[in-house]
Amino acid sequence: MKNVIAVVLISLSLLANAQEKRERADKFQDYTPEEMAQIQTKQMTLDLDLTDVQQKQILKINLQNAQDRKAHYESREKSSNSLEKAKPSKEERLNMKNEQLDRQIEMKKKMKDILDDNQYEKWEVISKERRENQKERAHKKQKMKHSEKH
Repeated sequence: MKNVIAVVLISLSLLANAQEKRERADKFQDYTPEEMAQIQTKQMTLDLDLTDVQQKQILKINLQNAQDRKAHYESREKSSNSLEKAKPSKEERLNMKNEQLDRQIEMKKKMKDILDDNQYEKWEVISKERRENQKERAHKKQKMKHSEKH
């Protein structure tokens, strides 16, 4: 009996946690691309001590990136809501990864042109930390999905 109660409590805890994460993600999606770009630019201004000219240049970049992310998110939502939930093929995954890396390379070039050497170094460190955190969260998410299946 104790085991059954423990399993039920753990299941309820996992469900509540998953729902909370989904609600947080939905709140972020409520922002317009302009609002996301503005927030991101202000955060970068605090982190990198940007000048007014740099802020304007980076706001343009952040706005374009936010618009692209929003469009990508909406297309993924449509495809996940449709009956076709097929996983991407190996070729599609390769193309997506290449596009992602191309965007990162382009972003690096743009930031190198806008930022001074110290700011660029800080931006590199922050970007690397962010990528590592994303990988860690994705790994945890994958573990959770795997443990739920078994």
